[in-house]
Amino acid sequence: MEILELESFLPYRLYRLADAVSREFSRIYKDRHGLTRPEWRTLAGLGQHGTMTATALGEQSAMHKTKVSRAVAELERRRWLSRTPDVKDRRVEHLALTKAGIAAYREMVPLAKAFEQELLAKLSAGERAAITNGLAAIETNLDSSKD
Repeated sequence: MEILELESFLPYRLYRLADAVSREFSRIYKDRHGLTRPEWRTLAGLGQHGTMTATALGEQSAMHKTKVSRAVAELERRRWLSRTPDVKDRRVEHLALTKAGIAAYREMVPLAKAFEQELLAKLSAGERAAITNGLAAIETNLDSSKD
């Protein structure tokens, strides 16, 4: 019987690495604002893209619709997010950050960039280029296989 060594299996390694990095970064926004990962991803998605639907947010952040829904409800409760019904389709809502949400997002952006720079500073220039190019190649190949 053939055995799969998870520790050297690329999909497993990528998952573990992404989870570890995400958990480490989550300490920053959790300590600062008490946000969960889905709440942070929702805040960041709206901060970057402006008005979005919950469906678009889920696709952009790779989150299940229930996580998006809970995150939206919590950010709305904090008054960081507003919902506007679509004029043509009442089932659709357009989500946007409020002034308070934008302020929280603007506060988090430099912290997120500093965290990323700290991670990258541990790598040589060649390693940074290799990881950037390698990830881009995998993303491109996965995207083209969807067609």
